[in-house]
This record gives sequence, structure tokens and C-alpha cells, in this order.
Amino acid sequence: MDTGIILLLFAAGVVGGIVNAIAGGATLITFPVMLMAGLPPVAANASNAVAISPGHLLAAIADREKIPPLDRALCLSIAVSIAGGMIGALLLLALPDRLFVLPVPALIGFATLLFAFAPHLQRWTARRRMDSRPSSVAGACVLGGASIYGGFFGAGLGIILSAILSIADPGDIRRVKVLKNLLATGVSLAAITIFIVQGRVYWPQTAVMLFGALAGGYIGGFLVRILPARAVRIAVIVAGTVMTVVYARRYWF
Repeated sequence: MDTGIILLLFAAGVVGGIVNAIAGGATLITFPVMLMAGLPPVAANASNAVAISPGHLLAAIADREKIPPLDRALCLSIAVSIAGGMIGALLLLALPDRLFVLPVPALIGFATLLFAFAPHLQRWTARRRMDSRPSSVAGACVLGGASIYGGFFGAGLGIILSAILSIADPGDIRRVKVLKNLLATGVSLAAITIFIVQGRVYWPQTAVMLFGALAGGYIGGFLVRILPARAVRIAVIVAGTVMTVVYARRYWF
């Protein structure tokens, strides 16, 4: 790697760490940079997953007083998340790069839309949970689908899980967020274990971005007190939109 690529990867990690700490959505920044660094698309996705993996776990630990008891329901949810993450990762690795690149613009676009409409989605789920609660089987199926998506690509997984958990659990939002981070950690660890065992992680690029993400997360912990989350959200949405257009032109036209 030349100096320019190293600086780009580290900077993307820092920005991604800050973005995750304040508003979420780091993958919309970090995954395209892995592609810019010259990694094949599938390897870029796998390496990016490893680079940003500590974020959810650190967030859960930061609010550990809200971690739910390790009962049957939590164990089942974690098991479903891990299984889904493994299935998603295996599906990703089963695709050759030439096929994976086809849905990349759509995946980035979907994640961007999900991120943009997250506040509306959260309000909808808040109203929905007042009306009804889904069965445990239905909840496990939906969680499994979300986990498979998370293992396959991952951008927007936190938003999807927050929506699912807000419907299933009428408790406070902090508990929902902590549980979301725990389940996302399960998905992430399952997926990156598969990626590492299969040798699909490019470690030099991953290590540089990982250190940047850790530094960005630390910085974000301070910036969250002064930076308006709305401004960060707008910047991420603009970046995601630009990346969607760029990769649509590259892979579709």
C-alpha cells in the first residue's frame, strides 16, 4: 500500500467511527473506501466488516446497566443472530465478485434510504408496538432475515434491528438500543469468523481502517456532545447518495 491509500483508509475509519458514535451508518463511508483501495468487492465487504466490528460491542458495554438478563428469550435471539450472520456470510462468499457487484449499488442505495428514513421508521414502530406484539416465531423469523442480510452486507443492520426490537419490546429505548447492539455483535462476530477462516480478509487494509475506527469512536464520544446529529446524518445521506450513483454508473451502465 502506498501512503495515500493508508491515509485514505485511516481517515475513512476515523470518520466512520465518529459517524457511528453520533448517528450510525459508518458502512456507507467505509465500504466504498475499501473498494477505492483496490480490494475485490467480496473481500472489500469482508474486510470492512472486520474493521468496523468493535463498534456495536463497545456501544453495548458503554450502557451495560441496560443489558437484559441472560434468559431463554435472549439466548434464542443471540442464537438466531449468530446463525443468520453465518448464513449471510456464506451466501456472500458463494458469490463470485462479478455477481456480487451487481446488487452493490442497490444495497448502498437501500441502506441510504433506510438511514434517511430511520426517524420515521422509529416513530412508526413506536406506534406499532402500542397496537400489537408479534408472536415469538414471527419475531425469530424476522430477526433471522435481518441477520442474514447483516452477514451478507450489513449496512443499515442497526436500523433494521432497532425497528424489529421496538415492535417486539415495549420497554424503554435504551434497552432496545443495547439489545440491538448485542444482536448486531452476534451477527458481526459470526460473519467475520467465517470471513477470517475462509481467508477473505485483507489484513493490512483492515488493520489500518480498524485503528482509524477505534480512534474515531473515541473522538465521537466527545463530539456527540457538541456536534448536531442532524448535520452528521445529512452528510452521511449525501455520501450514500453519491456512492449509489457512482457505483450504479460503474456496475450497471
